[in-house]
Amino acid sequence: MMPKSAALRLSGASKSNKHGWQAILAALFVLLVLAASAYTFLYLKHDPTLTDLRGRLQGSSALHPFGTDHLGRDVLTRLLLGGGQTIGYSLLALGAALVIGIPLGLIAGYRRGWVDRLFMRIADGFLAFPDTIVAIVLSGLLGAGIGNLVLAIVLVKWVSYARLVRSTVLSESQKDYIRIARTNGLSDARIMTKHLLPHIAGHVLVLASLDIGKIILLISSLSYIGLGAQPPTPEWGAMLNDSRPYFQSRPELMVYPGLAIVSVVLIANMLGDYLRDRFDVKKEVQP
Repeated sequence: MMPKSAALRLSGASKSNKHGWQAILAALFVLLVLAASAYTFLYLKHDPTLTDLRGRLQGSSALHPFGTDHLGRDVLTRLLLGGGQTIGYSLLALGAALVIGIPLGLIAGYRRGWVDRLFMRIADGFLAFPDTIVAIVLSGLLGAGIGNLVLAIVLVKWVSYARLVRSTVLSESQKDYIRIARTNGLSDARIMTKHLLPHIAGHVLVLASLDIGKIILLISSLSYIGLGAQPPTPEWGAMLNDSRPYFQSRPELMVYPGLAIVSVVLIANMLGDYLRDRFDVKKEVQP
């Protein structure tokens, strides 16, 4: 029977090899995107919104490596700019959710009492329905548009971060170092920022890295059904929708943005797995 120490070393080596391959794949993906961006924007210099009906639905060529769409626009240029739209707005929504959720979770977990009870009732109301359903309803009520879609995602996502921070603060605030800080006369704000915030940073970072893939999928899917980015803005979900009528004749027009979404989500999930092991976060942190 294998000794426990040897088994632990073998497990650690397996995790190290796994993370090594993940880092290599992520680095290769980033280098590929940077090379494609440099070639497209420094050499080809296509206008992503300029239509050319004489050159519509062209195949791959030196001038158009990924061909052209149904309006004669360069697919590679729109794909790269669409990535900036999709990922950029996803990071914006995630950042706004963190800015709202972390302070509320800190205050609710540290203050407790009626503040915590009020927060929990609000959180229960947001969590009564699945994230996707709430985001669709809010986007429909607010109106189509990428700004309204980001706002809907923020209203949905802040609760999970606030609840995570609250549960961590409830656990940490019972420990001796917090009692000593109170005895030494530190203010509540000082205790929360100096002592509690560093302890929740790892948990929040792991959840955020696992959550960014879900947000990208949410923005892409809602843009696909017309609730997100509006034409002629290049965005991966909108590009999928635009290419749908031409799936039989030019299936690659849907394959390119689909592969881009899958690749970025996989990279984000690999980053989340690495950070979860790096910060030794328990399995209760779920995306």
